[in-house]
Amino acid sequence: MKEEGFQFIFKGEELWLLPAKAIWFPKYQILLVSDTHMGKGAHFRKSGIAIPTAIAQEELACLTDLIDAYQPKELIFLGDLFHSDINNDLAWFKLWREFHHKVRMILVKGNHDILPSHFYKQIELEVVDEMSIGEFDLYHDLPKTQNEKYVLSGHIHPGVRIQGKARQGINLPCFYFGKYNAILPAFGKFTGKAIIKLKEGEVSFAIAGKKIVPINFTK
Repeated sequence: MKEEGFQFIFKGEELWLLPAKAIWFPKYQILLVSDTHMGKGAHFRKSGIAIPTAIAQEELACLTDLIDAYQPKELIFLGDLFHSDINNDLAWFKLWREFHHKVRMILVKGNHDILPSHFYKQIELEVVDEMSIGEFDLYHDLPKTQNEKYVLSGHIHPGVRIQGKARQGINLPCFYFGKYNAILPAFGKFTGKAIIKLKEGEVSFAIAGKKIVPINFTK
């Protein structure tokens, strides 16, 4: 069952911003997610920090739900798919990949993607430094120079603060769209948020449970 996402026509392309922290490109049949940080829980557990073991399975189940709902030809990970070294959580990913072997999967390499190349080959995962989808260039982090095309990236784990009454507020993950680039929210559950204060002309789309809430957005 497809999520009730937000249809965003941008740069002449149709994007669906999904509450599962993914972007769906119906024209290309591509799903895009960023910063899953798979294995981060196991990485911290090895250091004696108590992290629930079910996090990796929950994240993979969420990816499965997206694949089942949208039937993508490609699933692109916008960097930091794996948190660091090989650990027990990655065994779950290998098993999960076998179940979805018909889907082409591409990793736009991030700063945490330091596993040996043979591991990526074993799980049939293509690894690139950058790539394009239609009118967009894809990177994990923003390039140092401005591109001709609009850039979609991750790395920052953007969030926005929604202010309520009596000085109450809540920090929510968001999709951020600026003048030259957009930043996807971190897909991983065990990640923080960098709160972004919007400037004039910038918009964000907060993820509030199963809803997408546009902020500073006018059609």
